[in-house]
Amino acid sequence: MKKEQQIAEDVLQPLGGSENIVSLYNCMTRVRLNVRDPEKVDIEQLKKVENVMGVVEEDTIQIVVGPGTAGKVAAELEKITNLSAGSVQGDDHTVEDVKAGIKQRQHTPIRNFLKRIGNIFIPLIPALIASGLINGAANFAQNAGVDPETTWLQILLVIGGGIFTYLGILVGWNTAKEFGGTPALGAVAGILIINPALADITLFGEALVPGQGGIFAVILAAWAMAFVERTIRKFIPGTLDLIFTPFFTVLIVGIATIVLLQPLGGFISTGITAAINFVLNIGGAVAGAALAGFFLPLVMVGMHHGLTPIHLDFIDSMGATPLLTILAMAGAGQVGAAIAVFVKTKNQQLRNTVKGALPVGFLGIGEPLLYGVTLPLGRPFVTACLGAAVGGAFQAVMGTASTGIGVSGLSLIPLIDGQYVMYFLGLLAAYFFGFLFTYLFGYNEKMAENIQ
Repeated sequence: MKKEQQIAEDVLQPLGGSENIVSLYNCMTRVRLNVRDPEKVDIEQLKKVENVMGVVEEDTIQIVVGPGTAGKVAAELEKITNLSAGSVQGDDHTVEDVKAGIKQRQHTPIRNFLKRIGNIFIPLIPALIASGLINGAANFAQNAGVDPETTWLQILLVIGGGIFTYLGILVGWNTAKEFGGTPALGAVAGILIINPALADITLFGEALVPGQGGIFAVILAAWAMAFVERTIRKFIPGTLDLIFTPFFTVLIVGIATIVLLQPLGGFISTGITAAINFVLNIGGAVAGAALAGFFLPLVMVGMHHGLTPIHLDFIDSMGATPLLTILAMAGAGQVGAAIAVFVKTKNQQLRNTVKGALPVGFLGIGEPLLYGVTLPLGRPFVTACLGAAVGGAFQAVMGTASTGIGVSGLSLIPLIDGQYVMYFLGLLAAYFFGFLFTYLFGYNEKMAENIQ
C-alpha cells in the first residue's frame, strides 16, 4: 500500500469516520477538513498516526503531512469519502450547521480576518510560485547581461509575468467565493480595478488610475459584490433572480468601486506600505529581528498566508517586497535548530525525522520541521526563533527585497532584487545562529521523550 493511502486510511478513525468528514481540500503541506461533529475527533490520536507531522485545530482541522504528500492524501480521502476538493457533503441544513460550528470555534476578529485572507490566496500559491520562479530566472538572466530583446527571454517574461498582470481577476474570484458570492462577479470586480480603460475617464477633475489600490482594492470590491449580491437576492423573486440580481449587483458595486472603494483601497495600500517602510527605516535591525523572530508562531497556526496581499502590494507599488526576505529567515533559523538537534541527539527516530524534513526546509518549506521537530521538542522552537531574529536583523540592515512571492529559503534567491549575496549571507547567519543557540541552550536528550 502506498504511503499516502495508508495515511488516508489511518486518519479516518481519529476523525470520527468517513461520514464525519463534511469537506476537504489541501494546501502545500496540509490536508484541511471540516467535520460534522468535532466531538468525535480524537486530536491526540490523530497526531500519533505515522507520517502525520502535526495537527492544527482552527476553523478547519489541518493535518500536516508535508509537501507533495498533502495533495496525494487529499486525493485518497476524496476516493474514500466520495467528496471532491472544496465540495460539501450533506444537505443545506448540514452545511449551515458546519458553518455555525466553525464560527463558534473561531477566536479573535484579527485571526478570523487573516484566515479569510489566507483562504483567498492559498489556492493561488502554486501559480505564484511557478510564475515567480520563471520571472525571477528571466530577470536574473537579464541582470547577467542577456539582451532583453532576445526571443526566449521575452517568452519567459510573458509566461512568468502573466499572473501578476491579471492577478486581480483571480483574487476577485476567490474573494467573492470566500464571502458567499458568485465567483464570476468577484472576477468582474478584479477586472474593474485593473481595466486600462479607467485612464480615459476623468472624475472630480482627476483622471482615474488603473490598478489604484492594487490587491486591497480588489478584495474590497469583490467583498462588496458578495455582500450586495446576497442582500439583493433576499428581495428579488426567484423567477427574476438570474437576471436582476447580478445586474443590480454589478451596477451598484461598479459605481461604488470607482467612486469610493478604489480610492479607499489606494489609501489602505499607501498607508500599509508607508507604515512598514517607516518601521524598517526607523527600527532597522531591531524591527527586522522582531518580525522574523515572531513569524514562526504565525506559521504554526496557519495565519502566515494572511500577509500575502501586503507582499503583493509592495511588489505592485515598489517592484519588490522587503518584508518577505525578513520573514523568510524564520524557516532558516528552524533549519539551523534542526541540524543542531540532529548532531546532538541519539534518538534514531528523531534523527530520521530531521533527515526527512531538512531538504524541503532548505527550500523554504518549514512546516515538516516545525511540526515534526522543533515544536514537539519545545525549547528548539524558541532557539529557532532567536536564530531567525539574527537573520531578520541582517536582512533589514542590508535592505534586501524579493520581486516575487510563494517561496523562501534557498528557493527565493532567483527572486531577490539584485542583492543575491546579501540575502544568502543572511540565510547563513540564520542557519548558524539557529544551530548555535539550539546546540548550546536548546536541546537535551530528555526532550526526545516527547517525540512519539
